[in-house]
Amino acid sequence: MSLNRIPVIVDCDPGHDDAVALFFAYAREEIDIRLLSTVAGNQTVEKTTLNARKIMSFLEMKAPVARGAAKPLFRDLITAEAIHGESGLDGPALPDACMPEVELSAFSMMVRVLEESERPLTIVATAALTNVGLLLLLRPDLKSRIERISLMGGALTSGNWSPSAEFNILVDPEAAHVVFSSGLPIIMSPLELTHRALVTASDIERIRAIGGRSASLVAKLLDYFWKVHERAGFAGAPLHDLCAVAALAAPEIFRGERASVQVECDGIYSSGATVVSMVDSPDSEANVMVLLEVDREALVDLLVRALETLS
Repeated sequence: MSLNRIPVIVDCDPGHDDAVALFFAYAREEIDIRLLSTVAGNQTVEKTTLNARKIMSFLEMKAPVARGAAKPLFRDLITAEAIHGESGLDGPALPDACMPEVELSAFSMMVRVLEESERPLTIVATAALTNVGLLLLLRPDLKSRIERISLMGGALTSGNWSPSAEFNILVDPEAAHVVFSSGLPIIMSPLELTHRALVTASDIERIRAIGGRSASLVAKLLDYFWKVHERAGFAGAPLHDLCAVAALAAPEIFRGERASVQVECDGIYSSGATVVSMVDSPDSEANVMVLLEVDREALVDLLVRALETLS
């Protein structure tokens, strides 16, 4: 195995954009998926775990799948059925899941993978940060085994689930606070970035034209996701979670700035807000690299090329 590959734990809640990010991560030679952990978010953890198993089975991916938190650390569960449907991956019929989930929990598997890895791992978090927050709370000694966290979540200004908060942070702000205050290097893909990472109807047709099982399934998933966002007034479907993976595989297509990011946990009207102070001083308290711009066409090209390598 090439030492240049990036070993990652993908913590997710599939989810259409999670699914696209998984196809992309699997196809990219730079990314070495060591564990896929699931969490409640876009749907219940039972459904997100089943969806993850279906995707892994479709791709014949060998990494273990571990079920994580069924609810936020201290709050009631909120799901995004309005966006992702009853199954969490509405649209095309996915094949049966022949890939089993492991008996150990996501927390236990994260610990095992981190302890057994020959080098520090990157955590790609595209969901509520419950699993990651729990890991950092219970095993802070493992921080040295984590190289960085690339996450999709947060916003600089207005949210998408409340006026001030983005969904992944809103549903478990306490876990997000643990992550953002951990001292670990963080790459943040906020709404201001991901709302620029749009896939249009013509992009979907380009993907469909690739042919093959993988591109055809991704096109069908994006058909559903695009229609949901078209009804909401978007010019395309935002590939939120793809950004968190692409930032590792192709950082050159992004522009970001260092910032201080705090998570509001107690606000009556602003719970889950990410309070962002852009700073560029070497001695500042910046704790996050906030991605602000993406070359949309280059991102779509990367996704197309990735899908072309899959059957």
